[in-house]
Amino acid sequence: MAENRRPESMERITTPALAAAFIEEQLAALRAQIGGKKVLLALSGGVDSSVVAALLIKAIGKQLTCVHVNHGLLRKGEPEQVIEVFRNQMDANLVYVDAVDRFLDKLVGVSEPEQKRKVIGAEFIRVFEEEARKLDGIEFLAQGTIYPDILESGPVKAHHNVGGLPEDLQFELVEPLKFLYKDEVRVVGSALGLPDSMVYRQPFPGPGLGVRCVGAITRDRLEAVRESDAILREEFAKNGLAGKVWQYFTIVPDFKSTGITDGLRTYDWPVVIRAVNTVDAVTAEVAELDFGMMAHIVERITHEVKGVNRVLWDLTPKPTGTIEWE
Repeated sequence: MAENRRPESMERITTPALAAAFIEEQLAALRAQIGGKKVLLALSGGVDSSVVAALLIKAIGKQLTCVHVNHGLLRKGEPEQVIEVFRNQMDANLVYVDAVDRFLDKLVGVSEPEQKRKVIGAEFIRVFEEEARKLDGIEFLAQGTIYPDILESGPVKAHHNVGGLPEDLQFELVEPLKFLYKDEVRVVGSALGLPDSMVYRQPFPGPGLGVRCVGAITRDRLEAVRESDAILREEFAKNGLAGKVWQYFTIVPDFKSTGITDGLRTYDWPVVIRAVNTVDAVTAEVAELDFGMMAHIVERITHEVKGVNRVLWDLTPKPTGTIEWE
């Protein structure tokens, strides 16, 4: 459809000057579309929703309500960063929902990957719907739709409310990034003053750490994923790899092996390290990493992460392996 096709005359946003021009154009368009009415946004803390939030805060201020749902499957420090950046620094009208117990209780015993995704997605919609119904006068729903979403799925995402809100919540959509590619969104985010750790955040699956806690999710194994992932990210940053390796993370599968910790025999989980480079995510190559750095990461993970006694390194390209394990 023509309204979902990027204008041929639209210049690629590659510089701060072009980003500034885009921002000014969108501020005027957003104010014209929204007027004095209210807007609701599901703010995950990911690149797309964060840039939409920053644009709308600049355009309409407190007319925007952001809802951040902590489902317990985010990386270490991410909920705190969302609160710090948007509520404390940008003075956003931010609703923080602690739904950790609610999500993890729903996931008890669910081991099949697609079923886990469905449980997480459905519960998110329920939580978001409940928060939406608490608010009066909301007429618009903002979404972080970007151009690849439209190219990959047709106009579907651009024409339905955030994954399927009930029919009675008939919000008009606000999608200021829908003609931008991801690299352009990052340039705009930087121009809006968002921190690099948010703008250049790695690709992160919708179900979060739920797909990296392989098998049925348990709270202790999920915490092992979160803590080992934080160590990996910290060490990659120290070694100048944060912007050079496309994606890197840890996985904790649902099996154990014997080991020795502090002179005592253990029966604990392994942590699997995955680090890949790719251009389009269709194929991916394993990142070549310094063995000394990896040995140091192994030392840290096995001594700092509870319930772990072994670290493995996944050297499988895509294909035959996918980037994520689930």
